[in-house]
Amino acid sequence: MTTTKQNPIPEEYRGGVPYLNVHDAKAAIAFYKEAFDADVRIEIPRQGDKVAHAEFRIGDAVFMLRDEYPEYRFRSPKTIGGTPINLMVFVTDVETFAERAVAAGARVIRPVEMQFHGDLQVELEDPFGHSWFFTSRVAHMDETELKETASAVNL
Repeated sequence: MTTTKQNPIPEEYRGGVPYLNVHDAKAAIAFYKEAFDADVRIEIPRQGDKVAHAEFRIGDAVFMLRDEYPEYRFRSPKTIGGTPINLMVFVTDVETFAERAVAAGARVIRPVEMQFHGDLQVELEDPFGHSWFFTSRVAHMDETELKETASAVNL
């Protein structure tokens, strides 16, 4: 290991990085590659043919992933009976993206449709219980326009 003076926050991790716990990380990695065209950057094995840590990108969005580790309270949606979060990623063509993901085994929660905030969006659930919103920006709105369109749909 070489120690050098550098930025303590690596450029690729400037924002928050979701860390997904799954019940079968190897299968999840294969699914994310096929369904979401994920680019897997790192995969570190763990005893018992498990994955201790993996990193992947969907477009510019960075995600980390590992097999469940109950000893550390790292539990998957399958274990806890659902997920309390939704992951959101902007993509260039949400319709084509959703078709590929569904063909690979994603389940449509809400179909591709225009949202009040100017985005064409789909909600999918992956086979590991994680909820994903994939979105393509269609119309940019300022705060006033967003409030008006939200009010019109009775949010």
